[in-house]
Amino acid sequence: QVQLKESGGGLVQAGGSLRLTCAGSGRPLARYIMGWFRQAPGKEREFVAGISWAGGRTKYADSMKGRFTISRDNDKDTVDLQMSSLRPEDTAVYYCAAGEKYGDPQVVEAAYEHWGQGTQVTVSS
Repeated sequence: QVQLKESGGGLVQAGGSLRLTCAGSGRPLARYIMGWFRQAPGKEREFVAGISWAGGRTKYADSMKGRFTISRDNDKDTVDLQMSSLRPEDTAVYYCAAGEKYGDPQVVEAAYEHWGQGTQVTVSS
C-alpha cells in the first residue's frame, strides 16, 4: 500500500506563491493517478488538480486554472502543486491523493483510495 506525505504548506501573502510536494512510499507512484484536494474551514473538501499516471494529462478546478500547476516525477515518487497568485480564499488544508482504478485524472474523491494527512496553506490579505 502506498503512503503519502505532503509538505510545503505555510503562510503566504496574497499574490504570493507556494509549492506543495507529495512524497510517496511503499509502492511506486507511477501506478497511480494523483490528485490534490483542499478543505477550507466549514467547507467540504474540493478537487484542486489531478494528473495521469505518466503526467501527460492534467485536470484543474476552474478557479485554479492558470494559477496552479500540477506535475509529477515518477523517478522520485513525488507530485508537486505549484500555486501562484494566491488569494485568501485559497486558505485550506491541502491533501494529496492516489488512485489506481483510472488512467485519467478524476475530480471525485471516490476515485482515490489513498490519502495523505494534509498540509495547511494560509493566505493573508
